[in-house]
Amino acid sequence: MDEERNYLRDLNPEQRAAVFHEGKPLLILAGAGSGKTRVVTTKIAYLIREKSVNPYSILAVTFTNKAAKEMAERAAAMERSASEAMLRTFHSFGAWFLRRNGEYAGLSSNFVIYDDDDMITVLASIAENKKKNELKLIAHQIARAKDYFLTPESADLAMINPRSGFREIYARYEEALRKTGNVDFGDLIKKPVEILRGNPEAAEKLRRRFHVIMVDEYQDANVAQFELLKAICSPETYLCVVGDDDQSIYRFRGAEVKNILEFPKRFGGADVIRLEKNYRSTAHILDVADSVVRRNTGRLGKKLSAERGSGVKPMLAFLSDQDSEARECAALINNSVRVRKDSSYSDWAVLYRTNAQSLGFENEFLRRKIPYRIVGSLKFYEREEIKDALALFSFTVNTKDEVSFRRVVNKPSRGVGAAALERILSERAFTDWDIEEACERLCAVSAGKGGVGKGSSGLSAKAKAGVRAFIDAINQTRKTLLIPPEAAQDNAEQDEAAGRVLKASQGLSRCAADLIEKAGIAEYHRAHDEVSGETRAANLQELVNSAALYEATPEGLADFLEHIALDRAIEQQEDGEARVTLITVHNTKGLEFQRVIMTGMEQGLFPRGDKEGDDLEEERRLFYVGATRAMDELYLTSCAYRRVFGQTTPMRPSLFLEEADASKLRVVGNPPYGFNLPAPLSRKGQAGGGAKLKTSSDGRWQLGDRVFNEDFGYGEIAAIKEENEGPVITVCYESGRRQRFLSRAQSSRFMKIKD
Repeated sequence: MDEERNYLRDLNPEQRAAVFHEGKPLLILAGAGSGKTRVVTTKIAYLIREKSVNPYSILAVTFTNKAAKEMAERAAAMERSASEAMLRTFHSFGAWFLRRNGEYAGLSSNFVIYDDDDMITVLASIAENKKKNELKLIAHQIARAKDYFLTPESADLAMINPRSGFREIYARYEEALRKTGNVDFGDLIKKPVEILRGNPEAAEKLRRRFHVIMVDEYQDANVAQFELLKAICSPETYLCVVGDDDQSIYRFRGAEVKNILEFPKRFGGADVIRLEKNYRSTAHILDVADSVVRRNTGRLGKKLSAERGSGVKPMLAFLSDQDSEARECAALINNSVRVRKDSSYSDWAVLYRTNAQSLGFENEFLRRKIPYRIVGSLKFYEREEIKDALALFSFTVNTKDEVSFRRVVNKPSRGVGAAALERILSERAFTDWDIEEACERLCAVSAGKGGVGKGSSGLSAKAKAGVRAFIDAINQTRKTLLIPPEAAQDNAEQDEAAGRVLKASQGLSRCAADLIEKAGIAEYHRAHDEVSGETRAANLQELVNSAALYEATPEGLADFLEHIALDRAIEQQEDGEARVTLITVHNTKGLEFQRVIMTGMEQGLFPRGDKEGDDLEEERRLFYVGATRAMDELYLTSCAYRRVFGQTTPMRPSLFLEEADASKLRVVGNPPYGFNLPAPLSRKGQAGGGAKLKTSSDGRWQLGDRVFNEDFGYGEIAAIKEENEGPVITVCYESGRRQRFLSRAQSSRFMKIKD
C-alpha cells in the first residue's frame, strides 16, 4: 500500500491538504510556481485510487489545449484509469455538449465553429454600409457581450456599447447565425448554459454523469464560464477550483477576477487552501514581485516563500533611450552566453508590454547575430490559403454555411460575381433550402427567366458552369468520405505524374488534398506570385499532412475542423538551435525562464496610459506575472526617452519601480530627477553598499582610467564598487553626466584611452 501511495510522498503539507480535501467546495489559492498542476493531477489520481471515484464521472476544465493535454498525461501517469476522466478546455467541453444536445437550441450535430473573420463576414452581409474596421469592432463587442452572458435583449448590454444601433445589429447577427446552423466561440459557452437552464432533463443527465468538477486557472474565467459552472453543478457535486487572484490578467478577454475573489461566498462557504511555497523563483525576485502586487486591494492575499534560497538581487537599469535599451539587453545576453559561458540563449527572455516594442530588439539581435524567436507572430491557421481550405472543408460538412460559401465559391474566379452570389443566397433564403440545393435549382433555370423563388432570376452560363464545378468538387469529396477506409488506394505515384500541387495517401488527407485540388484552391495560391506561391502551397501541404491523423469519414472531417477551431494557435517549429525568447508579458503566462529582462518600465507604457482603479490593479498583476517568470535572475529596464509616434519623448519611470522594495534591487545608471527611490538607494546609489576599490576585481578598470563611449563621448572612471554581480563602474563624462554600468555586461561599449 505504501508503494502505491508514493505519488503522494513529495507533496508539502498544504498540497496534501488540498488533495485530501472533500465535502464542501474548495478554492485552492495557488501562488506562482507553487505546484498547482501537480495538485490538480494528483487529486484526480487520489480520488480514483483512494476514494473509488469512477473516472468517467470526473470533469476537469482549463483554458488551453496544451494545459489540458499536460493534465491528462500527468494524471494518467499516476493512475492509468484517469485517462477515462474528461479533461478539456471550457470551449472544447461546450462543443462536446452541443454536439450531443444541440437539438435543444436548433443545432444539428455537424455545426461549424466560426472564428473572428467569419463573424466579420456575417456582419458584412447584414451591415453593408459598415467599413471593415467598424465590423471588426462590432464583432469584438459581440464576443465580449457573450463573455458577459448578455443577449441583444439584456439591459446591461449598454456597458459593451451604449449606442442603440448595436443592440439591433447584434440581434440581426444572431438571426443570421441561426440561419446558417453554425455557432461562434461565444456560443460554445452561452448556448450550453441556455440549454441547461431551459431543459431540466438535459441538466439532470449531465449532473448524473459528472460528480466531480475541477477547474484550473479559475482566475481567467469570464462571467459566461461562471454561469456554465453553476449550471453544471448540483448540491451533490464536489467542486474544486484552482487559481491565483494575483495572476488574473485577461480582463480584456472578459476574465472577471471577482469570480475567484467571491468564490467562497458564491459557493456556499467554500474552504480556501493557500499554496504559498514557491519552487520556481528565488526570494529576492519574489519579494520584488510581491512588493508591487500587494498594493492591490482586490486580492485574497498570500505571501510566497522561496524554496530555492535568496538568490541574487534583481537589477534595475536606468538607460537613456530605447536604442541603448536594446544594446544593453544584447550585451547582457552576449556576455553571459559567449564570454562567461554560464548560460544558453534559450535561458533568456526579453519581455515587453506591447508587440511594437519588439522591433528594436529584433534589429539589434540580428546585427549581433543573437538567435531569437518571437512568440505571438502570425498563426498558421490565420493564413489566407489555410482559411480558404478550411472554408471548403466547412462547406462540405454543412452546406448551409454561408460564410464559407462566400469565401471560396469564386476563388479562383468562376464567374460568380456579387450579383450571382446574391441571387443564390436570395433563393436559398426564400426557400429555406441549403445553399447547394439553391445552386442546383438556379442552374436549372434559364438566365433572366425567373427562379423557383419569388422574383429570383437564373445565372449566366459562365456562373452556372462555375457553380456546377464547385458543387461537383464538394459532392465528389462527400462520396469519397463514404468509401470504406480499406478501399482507399495509395495514389502518390499518380499524383506525381498528374503534376498535382498536393500529395497525400493516408486517412483524411487524401480527401482533403482532392478537394483542395479539384476546387482550384491549390493552383490558385501556388500561382499567386513567384515569391509566396510555393510557400503557400507548402502551407496547404502541411494542412493536408495534419489531416492524415483523422479518419476519411464525415465524422472524421467534422472532428478535424473542431480540433482546428479549438486550437488555432500552433506551436512555432524549432530547428533545435537555442534562441532568446522575445515575448509580451501577457504571453508569458504559464512559462518560465532562468533569466528574464522586463523592458520599458516607464509610466504610460507599463502601466499603460493613465490607469487607475481596477485597470491599474490588473497592470500590477501583469507586473507580478512577468517578474515571477524568472527563476534565477530578473532585470528591469527604464528609459529616459522613447520614440513615440516618430518623436523623441521624455519618459517617467514606472510607478511600479517606486512601489517595488528597493532594498531587494541593484540599481545601475542614473535615476531621473524627481524619481523617488527609497532612502537607502538614493543615498548610496545602489543596493548593498559594496566596498570602494581602486582596481576592479576582474582587472579591467582602475580609478582614473580614461574611456570613450560612442553615445556620451569621453569620460573618466570615478568609482569602482563590488556587487554580487561583479564590479560596478561609475564614469564621469566631460559633459558632467555620470553613468554606472556593470563591468561584465557593458564593458564592450567602453574604449580605454591610452595617454
